[in-house]
Amino acid sequence: MANNQFKTGEKAPESGNYKVDKLVSGNNKSSDNTEISLNEGDQFPPSPSENEAAYWVKSS
Repeated sequence: MANNQFKTGEKAPESGNYKVDKLVSGNNKSSDNTEISLNEGDQFPPSPSENEAAYWVKSS
């Protein structure tokens, strides 16, 4: 399975749990390990702890 990333503002391709991989700004020091549950078609939010645009990945 590919490790697809989804950016804040995009829609979830499928229902499931997602977590922040890294921030769009390139700041990889984010300690955000919050998992969120989205339904198919829901929009990816900003990082919960940093409130910045983020790249999300599906949780295992």
